[in-house]
Amino acid sequence: MSEPLVILHQLSKVFSPGTPPAIAEINATLPKGKIIGLAGPDGAGKTTLIRLIAGLLLPSQGTVTVSGYDSILQAEPIHDLIGYMPQKFGLYEDLTVMQNLNLYADLRDVVGSTREETFDKLLKFTDLASFTDRLAGNLSGGMKQKLGLACALIKKPVLLLLDEPSVGVDPISRRELWKMVVSLLDEGITVLWSTAYLNEVERCDIVLLLNQGKLLYYGAPKEMTESVQNRVFKVTNISGSRRKLLFELLNQKAVIDGVIQGSDLRIVMREKGPPSLSSQEHTFEIQDEQPRFEDAFIDILGGGPGGRSELAASRAPVMEKFEIPVEAEGLTKKFGTFTAAAAISFTIQKGEIFGLLGPNGAGKSTTFKMLCGLLQPTSGTARVNGLDLAEAPGQARAQIGYMAQKFSLYGSLSVKQNLSFFAGIYNHRNGKKTEGIEKMITIFSLQDYLSSTSESLPLGIKQRLALACANMHNPPVIFLDEPTSGVDPITRREFWNHINGLVEKGVTVMVTTHFMDEAEYCDRIALIYRGKMIHMDTPDALKNIAKTDQNKNPTLEDAFIQLIEEYDANNTNKKP
Repeated sequence: MSEPLVILHQLSKVFSPGTPPAIAEINATLPKGKIIGLAGPDGAGKTTLIRLIAGLLLPSQGTVTVSGYDSILQAEPIHDLIGYMPQKFGLYEDLTVMQNLNLYADLRDVVGSTREETFDKLLKFTDLASFTDRLAGNLSGGMKQKLGLACALIKKPVLLLLDEPSVGVDPISRRELWKMVVSLLDEGITVLWSTAYLNEVERCDIVLLLNQGKLLYYGAPKEMTESVQNRVFKVTNISGSRRKLLFELLNQKAVIDGVIQGSDLRIVMREKGPPSLSSQEHTFEIQDEQPRFEDAFIDILGGGPGGRSELAASRAPVMEKFEIPVEAEGLTKKFGTFTAAAAISFTIQKGEIFGLLGPNGAGKSTTFKMLCGLLQPTSGTARVNGLDLAEAPGQARAQIGYMAQKFSLYGSLSVKQNLSFFAGIYNHRNGKKTEGIEKMITIFSLQDYLSSTSESLPLGIKQRLALACANMHNPPVIFLDEPTSGVDPITRREFWNHINGLVEKGVTVMVTTHFMDEAEYCDRIALIYRGKMIHMDTPDALKNIAKTDQNKNPTLEDAFIQLIEEYDANNTNKKP
């Protein structure tokens, strides 16, 4: 292993007396010139560890040294050695790209000809040279992350700390971000990359896996992945509902994890060897499957959350008779001369999960908001359960449960107050209101957070609360705008247990996501790009488009990127 750059010795951090440590007795070394992945569930301590390494927090016990400097006694030299990109967009949204660069150059004392040379290099490196006058708040998600990276590199660091830099970023921008970061290794920069996307961990040289502040694994990702060799299988040629079969298999003791992959299932067994699985309702076939780091991640944490949804179990089947609950007919939205969405049409079947995919700024959220009644179309029609959102917006919205892309509950209200507010706006009164609130508290295990303000909650708990509020009135249609962005795989499985269970009750779901494994849960997917719907099909059919002799098992991400690139190649003279 290379010479260590960072040494963590018996490192612990306790924020309040009597509370569990956020970081507990971690011993590890981070070598020079490598990409080190930092993974773990929500609240595992990833951000705390990064801030301890950066010298922004003081250890409660133990030491951190960076390039020989002690973080307690010599924090200033450490600050001079690092570049830090925080989890939340840390730039000034009311300043332009160039104004943000100038501000960070002032802060890092980069002046004169060095400043000009650095700006030229970084603008070329991030492909932001054409956007220097654009406000940071008006950039797409991918461009924001590139600007954040540029600001972290204003003064060339020895150690670059990236706290979940790819959250909310589409696959194309994420791929570009990775290429940029990998190229930094040639300049001798060491990178610590915290992520909720475990396929990214597989690209790292070393991974630190945290859970509840403890270091569960330290080493090469491949070695951890091999721990579940001969325990991962594909369930294919399924008769009947794959969602029902998934629930059935997850409730068998021999199965520790399972997810939907298009028309198939991917399962992880507790023991090695051919699985012995049966079902009274379904027939299926089982094939060997190569393990992924995520399989090993779920295994080392003790398995997934099982296959039951108390939310779905608590509600009656949808009785509305509309077989086409959601319709988009020629939906178009213009902002001045800019067309954000152009003549988009599709229908969604009852009890279907329909996905909207596309790069940042493609028009997904615009289309989504028109169907929710949050944006008035310039032309075209949006209907929910036969109700035109332009003619009967109140009645139509009463049919919808909506979970916004950005956490949209009231941050200064407590969890209990948010639940009470949403119960009230959905016309729950007296005993019905109390019963509805208590039901959501129990289903989503919110008992320990009732007095906490929603803005202070861990991300996974925020998403639970948002889903609880969206389902307070048992809506027949649910709209989910990037519902699990940034949450860990355990929380994501818990979330999709609820969605799959609701769909089996006849609920119709439309979802946008940048997480391609999550898109596998959809029955059909529409790909939105440059304001247009450029393709629509099942996940399996989309993957088949990308199949080649060299890539016989393409991912949905492969298909996503190929379809975008083919569209650009066939429309080279058209500007976004």
